[in-house]
Amino acid sequence: MHSHSHSLKPTHFHRLHFSRLPKPVPLFTPSRIRSASLFPLDLKLNAPIVQTPGCCLRRSLVRFMAFDGDSIDIPSLDDGSDMDGTAGYVLSSSEGEESDAETLLYPVADDDLPKVLVSTDEAFSTTAHRLAMLGRRRRKRRIKLGVLINVGLIIFLMVLLLFVDWCAWRIVRLPLETFYLTRPFLISAILVSCAGYVCVPLLYRFRIHQIIRKEGPAKHSLKKRTPTMGGLFFVPIGVTVAGFIAGFSSTEVSGAATATLAFAAIGLLDDILSVSKNHNSVLLAWTKLLLEVAVGTWFSFWLDTTSISSPYSIKMLLPLPGPVGLVYLGRCYLLLTSFCFVSMGNGVNLTDGLDGLAGGTAALAFIGMSIAVLPICSDLAIFGASMAGACVGFLLHNRYRASVFMGDTGSLALGGALAAMAGCTGMFFPLFISSGIFVIEASTIIIQVLYFKMTKCLWAAGRRPFRMAPLHHHLELCGIKEPIIVAGAYVVSSILALFAAYVGLISA
Repeated sequence: MHSHSHSLKPTHFHRLHFSRLPKPVPLFTPSRIRSASLFPLDLKLNAPIVQTPGCCLRRSLVRFMAFDGDSIDIPSLDDGSDMDGTAGYVLSSSEGEESDAETLLYPVADDDLPKVLVSTDEAFSTTAHRLAMLGRRRRKRRIKLGVLINVGLIIFLMVLLLFVDWCAWRIVRLPLETFYLTRPFLISAILVSCAGYVCVPLLYRFRIHQIIRKEGPAKHSLKKRTPTMGGLFFVPIGVTVAGFIAGFSSTEVSGAATATLAFAAIGLLDDILSVSKNHNSVLLAWTKLLLEVAVGTWFSFWLDTTSISSPYSIKMLLPLPGPVGLVYLGRCYLLLTSFCFVSMGNGVNLTDGLDGLAGGTAALAFIGMSIAVLPICSDLAIFGASMAGACVGFLLHNRYRASVFMGDTGSLALGGALAAMAGCTGMFFPLFISSGIFVIEASTIIIQVLYFKMTKCLWAAGRRPFRMAPLHHHLELCGIKEPIIVAGAYVVSSILALFAAYVGLISA
């Protein structure tokens, strides 16, 4: 910026909209620039010959690297032989991080300006700065899109909960309190959103930053200074609100809360080791898996020895839609419960790769499960609504662009909470429906690994069906923007949550 303005007087600068100047013949004409590859963006600038007093710029090829996959218009060099040495530049001024102001450098009159020799570096510096400012405006548009996506999610959840509360007496056949599910949802959402304004700065202060995987998408390196362990403040709030509203004497809520906090402790251990060792995953995969299996096994035996709400007061039943009805699984029920804990915990953990993706889809899954278990155990419905509200409150700080990540502390806890709701009520079928996004994300990794090993054995060179697993990284590398991927996941999860709620109601 300074290289273009050191020879001009301050009176020659005019802010946009503050003065009307005659439009000069432009020295620069717009040129269309398109990407040469998917990522990172290769921009090619073809510059025609430019003749100015004492300077002649030949046609050359300039390559710009950017992280934005969109085609954009930037000023390129054009033939200025008709001009009398006066040049007009359009420069973007960025006095602050959020400033999008533009400064017009136009001569007031032909005889007012000294003759300026335009070098190739100066012209291309102007072009590169203009490119950077256009990229910044695109990022701002994406941030606004992230806000709109979250607003739409909140409206959808509120309308759904109010409708369920209005007709809950038809579902349960018992009188329920006013705003039975809406109340815990709103309380958790408000408390978590307020707590974030205190806890997020503390995470910044103690430099608890997310460790970015080197093998991940390149532009994720921009998130390396974002704090993690957000589950430390939103998971306990969701559990506590459910305990106060449903009552700590509720056996099902107490068991689900204990399992949730146990999974959060496993994630916290992994996060602490990752931050302290400056490595993405220090806790070995088999060690984490063993701890998850241990918690799931404990919960299964707790179910076997504790009196809980169950269909027709018979344990180990799996409710399914007609004409199948109730299926007695016996000891297989315990194995299925342990499997759900491990699969749900890792499914949510793998989905937590984009801003707002895991939090929003988990909130929808909790609402779907809350409606599904309402006829069997209304206390667990409160637990699910409270955890959904905690996820929505966390999205205020985790939406694009995220100011905090939930980390393994949050993702494992959410998976454990969903599995606990299904284990207490037998609603495993609605669980896998409402958690469809988590199932898909985990399945893509399994498919990626198996396909690679199979093709390596057959052709001695492994092939991969996806550019990168899990699925959201594959979509990123295909050029789809992060907010668009998240919005699509919300739409799919909304449909799955409604379907899971319907299946649960007709199965109970």
